[in-house]
Amino acid sequence: MTTTAPVPGVTGRRRGGGRRRPSALKRRSPLLTVLVILVLPYFLLPLYWLVVASTKTNRQLFTTFGLWFDEINLWTNLQQVFTAQGGVFWTWIGNTALYAGVSAVGAAFLATAAGYAFAKYDFPGGRLMFSIVLGAIMVPTTALAIPTYLLFAGVELTDTRWAVILPSLVSPFGVYLMRVYAADAVPTELMEAARVDGAGELRIFATVALRLLSPGFVTVLLFALVATWNNYFLPLIMLRTPDLYPLTLGLARWQSAAAAGSGGQVLFSSVITGSLVSIVPLIIAFLYLQKYWQTGLATGGVKG
Repeated sequence: MTTTAPVPGVTGRRRGGGRRRPSALKRRSPLLTVLVILVLPYFLLPLYWLVVASTKTNRQLFTTFGLWFDEINLWTNLQQVFTAQGGVFWTWIGNTALYAGVSAVGAAFLATAAGYAFAKYDFPGGRLMFSIVLGAIMVPTTALAIPTYLLFAGVELTDTRWAVILPSLVSPFGVYLMRVYAADAVPTELMEAARVDGAGELRIFATVALRLLSPGFVTVLLFALVATWNNYFLPLIMLRTPDLYPLTLGLARWQSAAAAGSGGQVLFSSVITGSLVSIVPLIIAFLYLQKYWQTGLATGGVKG
């Protein structure tokens, strides 16, 4: 019977012991699991109610149990939504997609560029400027609404699409998030190697840094997309023409008309079904983009 002599420095360890470390990442906290299960209905109940209510007629909304289905009239409700007032709902969808799409991509790109600059470059006034960005996070957007309106009114941009898009391009939280993410995601050594190869700073950012920062870029894009898609107060003070309304403002207008009984084709069932339709693009966008988000989180979790 032969024995194998212990290897110095690894006494008591199993071969491949270092590979078993990731199994610890699969542990689940029972307390955390129970907490998530208890909190989950709080978030899902409004969505469930919206789905149920969208299948009911205007009369059934007030005569049946709100949390259970009755006769399914979803197709009829959808037809009412898309044909009411000459099909203006299609215009509102197009406006919302334009506002949210342009603002989300622009805000994510600007935040990524600014966060990268703050993290990787040392320039005069950099600390002061970043402190101002942090301070801007604390300022409520509603407090800036009136000054923003006066500024845009001074340059005659109110009641235009630019009045919604331009303010939405500013994302102080996005800049902060990308500054923290870029500090570790873009190795300084890689930037130095690119400089040795003759690459300029803009080329390094466009071809090297931007790829490494893509998970953070997608994260900021999702935040900006949701914020602009659901924005109500800014379009309310900036826009007067119904053909420029986003979904939030248009549905609020329908809600007021239905409550006053002067909506014609517009009923409470149309408002509710329109609300359901308005969140479908957000769900699709999140489901499609989350793979890039999760990939970035997983990559950052195994570094080192």
